[in-house]
Amino acid sequence: MTEPNPAESRFIGGHGVGSDWASCAKACLTDLGEVPWGANLGFLYATDVLADDLSSLLAFVRSKTGVEHWVGSVGLGIAASGIEIYDRPAAAILIAALPEDSFRVFAPLGSGADDGGLAAFRNDHNAWLTQHGPVFGVAHGDPRTRALDEILSALNAATSTFLVGGLSASRGGLPQIADAVTEGGLSGVLFDPGVRVAVGLTQGCTPIGETRTITAAEGEVIVELDDRPALEVFKEDIGELLAHDLRRVGGYIFAGFPITGSDTGDYLVRNLTGIDMGRGWIQVGAPVAAGSRVVFCRRDHDSARTDLRRMLKDVKRRAGDGAKAALYFSCVARGRNLFGDQSEELKLVQTELGGLPLAGFFANGEISNDRLYGYTGVLAVFG
Repeated sequence: MTEPNPAESRFIGGHGVGSDWASCAKACLTDLGEVPWGANLGFLYATDVLADDLSSLLAFVRSKTGVEHWVGSVGLGIAASGIEIYDRPAAAILIAALPEDSFRVFAPLGSGADDGGLAAFRNDHNAWLTQHGPVFGVAHGDPRTRALDEILSALNAATSTFLVGGLSASRGGLPQIADAVTEGGLSGVLFDPGVRVAVGLTQGCTPIGETRTITAAEGEVIVELDDRPALEVFKEDIGELLAHDLRRVGGYIFAGFPITGSDTGDYLVRNLTGIDMGRGWIQVGAPVAAGSRVVFCRRDHDSARTDLRRMLKDVKRRAGDGAKAALYFSCVARGRNLFGDQSEELKLVQTELGGLPLAGFFANGEISNDRLYGYTGVLAVFG
């Protein structure tokens, strides 16, 4: 093993593809190479093909690396440095040697307790939280968990921690890793301020038209925009060509809800789930209320590519020369579904960040700060 330097964080990363979990794990370890002295935290992301074998995969890499603490999840694809892998047994690993007691793994919140599990969380971690005052964390969630956005907000309020991560995505089980394989709720790891990190978010959609005010709404239905029938305004904003054939808007046009107080113009993207031609109403994939704001967005490769480059340059600048490793969480609607099947999204990341060790996955929703996003990419670069 390499010589110890307790004051410095060190990282290695690797990925592997195989015919089953065992061959995949061995390929990962070969790609990882020498584990640094003092390695104490691992991130493990596997394709959903391995959802039922995640416990075996975790046990194997833990025993071979000697790393005790692990967090991770499954996705419809995994991300490594310059490559995306889908539909095959594959995994990406990032291992860190961090200062002693500089992080804390937490078990799932919100998986049944009346208070979302926050009382148990405080009981287990209050002493560490008080001593270390974490400012950053990585979280993984189960998309089936009720009120997951409220759990995120509650965790943020309880710890003042900026979170990044994603929701498990799978055609089968939806396991997470929080030192052991588990399901449900929100789990992850918190870091104290001594672990340096720069984060960024890139949108996969571009606003079109004006930002509108919802003046009448029922549940998830927008009834009026700017005191006019919602569908009338929608047609005006999307343009004459699409307005003449609304069948073409599915998967192309979305509703974006600006985030109050954001200094970067962030917005939450939600699907259009229905159009009532007779009454002129529009249904979206989230509750809406009169007085809130909405802007319609277009999803396309060119705008997503441009915004990804913008975000990468910004994070690279803030990370400076000390960048050592990265985590990347991207929406399942991005990757091959938006950029093509030649790993273009992760190649763009690699072009800007260089050969940093990187791990991540394609998620069913992305976490940035205390919010759940869609159609985004979320990056964290460790220094």
